[in-house]
Amino acid sequence: MLRNNRISCIHNDSFTGLKNVRLLSLYDNQITTITPGAFDTLQSLSTLNLLANPFNCNCHLSWLGDWLRKRKIVTGNPRCQKPDFLKEIPLQDVAHLDFRCEEGQEEASCIPRPQCPAECTCLDTVVRCSNKHLRSLPKGIPKNVTELYLDGNQFTVVPPVLSSFRFLQLVDLSNNKIGSLTNSSFNNMSQLTTLILSYNSLQCIPQATFEGLRSLRLLSLHGNDISAFPEGVFSDVASLSHLAIGANPLYCDCNLRWLSDWVKTGYKEPGIARCAGPPDMEGKLLLTTPGKKFECQGPKEVSVEAKCNPCLSNPCQNQGTCQNDPVEFYRCTCPYGFKGKDCETPLNACFNNPCQNGGTCQFVEGENASFAYSWWRFILGPMCGSVSAYMCHTHTHKKSNICFLYINKETCIWPTYFSGEFCEELVDFCSPELNPCQHNSKCVITPDGPKCECTPGFVGDNCSVNYDDCRDHRCQNSARCLDELNAYSCVCTDGFSGQLCDIPPRVSALPTPCELADCQNGANCVDLGSRAVCQCLAGFGGLKCEKLVSVNFVDRDSYLQFTDLKNWPSANITLQVRKPNLNFSEINQLCLYESDCTHISANLRWASLSLLLSSLSASLLLSLSLHSAETINDGQFHTVELVTLDQMVNLSIDGGAPMTMDNFGKHYALNGQAPLYVGGMPVGVNSAAFQLWQIQNSTSFHGCIRNLYINNELQDFTKTQMKPGVLPGCEPCRKILCLHGICQPNAAAGPVCHCEAGWAGPSCDQPINSPCQGHKCVHGACIPLDRLSYRCECKEGYKGALCNQQEELYNPCKRLQCKHGRCQISDLGEAYCECDSGYAGDHCDKETECHGEPVRDYYQVQRGYAICQTTRMVSWMDCSGSCENRGCCMGLRMKRRKYTFECSDGSSFVEEVEKTIKCGCARCM
Repeated sequence: MLRNNRISCIHNDSFTGLKNVRLLSLYDNQITTITPGAFDTLQSLSTLNLLANPFNCNCHLSWLGDWLRKRKIVTGNPRCQKPDFLKEIPLQDVAHLDFRCEEGQEEASCIPRPQCPAECTCLDTVVRCSNKHLRSLPKGIPKNVTELYLDGNQFTVVPPVLSSFRFLQLVDLSNNKIGSLTNSSFNNMSQLTTLILSYNSLQCIPQATFEGLRSLRLLSLHGNDISAFPEGVFSDVASLSHLAIGANPLYCDCNLRWLSDWVKTGYKEPGIARCAGPPDMEGKLLLTTPGKKFECQGPKEVSVEAKCNPCLSNPCQNQGTCQNDPVEFYRCTCPYGFKGKDCETPLNACFNNPCQNGGTCQFVEGENASFAYSWWRFILGPMCGSVSAYMCHTHTHKKSNICFLYINKETCIWPTYFSGEFCEELVDFCSPELNPCQHNSKCVITPDGPKCECTPGFVGDNCSVNYDDCRDHRCQNSARCLDELNAYSCVCTDGFSGQLCDIPPRVSALPTPCELADCQNGANCVDLGSRAVCQCLAGFGGLKCEKLVSVNFVDRDSYLQFTDLKNWPSANITLQVRKPNLNFSEINQLCLYESDCTHISANLRWASLSLLLSSLSASLLLSLSLHSAETINDGQFHTVELVTLDQMVNLSIDGGAPMTMDNFGKHYALNGQAPLYVGGMPVGVNSAAFQLWQIQNSTSFHGCIRNLYINNELQDFTKTQMKPGVLPGCEPCRKILCLHGICQPNAAAGPVCHCEAGWAGPSCDQPINSPCQGHKCVHGACIPLDRLSYRCECKEGYKGALCNQQEELYNPCKRLQCKHGRCQISDLGEAYCECDSGYAGDHCDKETECHGEPVRDYYQVQRGYAICQTTRMVSWMDCSGSCENRGCCMGLRMKRRKYTFECSDGSSFVEEVEKTIKCGCARCM
């Protein structure tokens, strides 16, 4: 029994777990709306009393009328109270179309409205608070925020409340004043993939700073003051693929050798970070310098050690006590008689206030006073024990007409807002401790004291008064004005509607064309008189915008999953794809899977589409493939059509001539038992095709897919299993990261970053310092090798390191033919053949006797399109040469060893390698 209360809203989790309740009375409350599904958990409910409640029968309550009609329970016929044309009509008797929401009257909903701080802009779950001079995190940030941009502010520490936002995927704290991190700075951020801390004042990184960030892929610490990283600080960030630590004074001794070895394993650092010390390592690249060069040759410099232990350098003077401080790096506790950051300033003789009789002590330095005085009377004497009067002449102080006499010496008594011996220093009333301004208003220091520049919506000396925006409101038809923060709203009288209550009540209860159109998913309705048209938001389609028809794939492991496909395997799949021309080396996939032993996949590799059909039985692997001639990663939409019929598959691009492949085997047709994956596939899919390396790369498609038809039916992507990383609509700039630039989505080749001056690279993250500026190539082009060196590529007819030597017309190598080798020119200008291994003779045409040449190198294999090599060098014998009696030179003794391989696509595996240890002649196999 919940009758006679003030309940105004019923949520769908209000009665969770009450499966045995038979009678629920909500009689005489203030209920205006009920969330759909609110009574679903009440399985035994037979009586529901909703009488005497002011129900607002708008679109949010339309479900309740249908639910009451279908359920056989006693309700007492609850009645509508709003809108006026439905007043006192029972909910069960209201037609579904009459439950509608009027423009400007969306208040009757239990769903909380999205929040956004006044200092920020919000779009879905992306919150941008950049360049707002913030010192603390603004209130009102939505709890479901996934991307938070706080760059260009005044933060000195990472806001502790940041750890309460559990869905964060990107945090940008660049260009702040953050001086230190703690082991708990990024707690509870297990979904974080991008963390940008560049251009702060960081000096030390604690051991467990990044603990728990297992999804982190990009970490930028560029442009700080970091000299060392504790070993294992990145051990928990298993997904990290991009580490930016350039523009830091790295101290490359033996303690940093681990970092050099670590970045080499997966090329996580792009070769920008350089050493600043010790002297023999200055300027060397962290990525390319051998690990053995990182040596400790004596004690580390105190300035480097003090970055993580600032008290090590004993900064406190006059026997002050030093303590580490997260904001100020260190803090000194001064002994009696001293003050200042380092206890460097002695306190004056007035510290204990020795004056009597209410006298004020003023400390005066120097013996000669040269001030002019105005009249002033006060108590004199060494301790103010005697009374005397002195006359002050015309006063010349800068800020006050008051002077103070004390035993033939004088000083200023400063006004409230000044300090200093000559009243020349303004007191910083805008400091965090003294700032009088409220509601995030701006404090400005003036000669007359602090002034507050109020944020919109607030007034008063301290910006403490909420301005009444209803003073000049424009609400019409006797509507009541409701004051809000920097805005107001109109509460209409019965029958009127609109933002200003300027729309009179309709005489007829007939629905308008827009009400009949029933536009969904936030679509705007355009009334054309006799009919209405829905203008869909980006990504949605259909007459009512009821279907999500285009999506943007932005993450590496994103995909869509379709189940319950009809008429399979005889299917027609048509879709449009747009792939930005950003990285020609990407291998992207649109995958279709059927069971574990037969699959079909369409792979976007380089610039064309390849189709692969694989079948596996106990004794046979059959793989067929097609490759399109059309280029489809040009930033434009292309129509891809796949038609399957038993063992046959047709592929057509942009309506061109179809390409066909046919599997003539038996029992290998697709039979529709497995789901259809679009744009990628789950990491854990253990299909036979993947095990046998038919799928070259499981990286998801990066781009846009729209208008997916399966058997002539337009698919609604909201009905699929959609993994995070798939966004509605084709808005490529929503996830492209331009660190120092602006994303341009309408470029002909797809989204690109337009970098600021001094920056370059696909993400505007590489500072421009081209070694080709002022190059010395005379007859050739300058080719950069790294940030400091280059080479000259000479034009035809020129040679030399600087392309400044003209080639001779006579080339002695033109007359010498080396069959198994290459021609070389000796110092005397004569040509000779340098033979390949296993050959000899003047022309390298004679095969040497069978022998083995020792080789020590990395062993390489190819898996699909990925090149894989061992993590350490392998030694073996390379057999070459000729054998008598038609024998073959081959390995006579072999060994097998297990080695770890790392591949160009980021994967790794362990496999046995068979290597030759002895060569000789034997019968040819």
